Amino acid sequence: MPASRSRLLPAAILSVLAALLALTLQAPAAHAAGPSYVALGDSYASGVGTRSYISDGSSCQRSTYAYPYLVAQQRGYSLSFQACSGATTSTVTNSQLSALSSTTRYVTISVGGNDAGFSSVITECALPGWMSNCDGKINTAQSFINNTLPGRLSTLYAAIRSRAPGAVVVVTGYPRLFQGEDCNAATFFSPAEETRLNQTADLLNAKLSAAASARGFKFANPTSRFIGHAVCDDVEWLNGLSNPISESYHPNRAGQSSGYTPIVSPLLVG
Repeated sequence: MPASRSRLLPAAILSVLAALLALTLQAPAAHAAGPSYVALGDSYASGVGTRSYISDGSSCQRSTYAYPYLVAQQRGYSLSFQACSGATTSTVTNSQLSALSSTTRYVTISVGGNDAGFSSVITECALPGWMSNCDGKINTAQSFINNTLPGRLSTLYAAIRSRAPGAVVVVTGYPRLFQGEDCNAATFFSPAEETRLNQTADLLNAKLSAAASARGFKFANPTSRFIGHAVCDDVEWLNGLSNPISESYHPNRAGQSSGYTPIVSPLLVG
């Protein structure tokens, strides 16, 4: 090969390599952050009942087994996990809505059960009939759900829409806890009480669904999904009386992954 040509080949190769290197350095990052997803609400959204919680310096008991985390992973969304154990419509407004903005693409909200005092109703009805006023507690809760809760939901949902005007919003409901059986030695739910408690969950879901529809939000109803997986069923997706007691009457890991995630994920699109 002539000397002049042998000197040209290395120079050409170096030129190509330099161009390829420049393209590599200028290439964008392979994985940009996914669409913004903000998970609002109470213990049913934070993951209480899964027995494993994120150490984030709060007492909110947020779990990587909760449906917001699972849906975010499944969809590739960027999760702002705001849901907190014990939250009411008021605490969501005061402590969680600041996470919303005009760039928020997706929102889930689970709230209303604590406003109606559902945990105190369960506690009362778990006592033996001779020392409890289960019917009275249920009557009070149902009156609140019928007469007071709709206004609170309307105000909260309006605030969500104002802060996240372009977001897809999914309201999540509550499952029926019982299927006619009480297998826990320290609780005394009668079949009639279980029926009324389930009716109260249905009433709560009806009000949540109506308020969601009025605001143009979607509603994820878990009732049918949890049939056959209530407290004391052969395959429980809901904890019965537990230790610690805060784990009681909440979805366990299967309830979050097989109960809630399949009904929320298909709605949290668009």
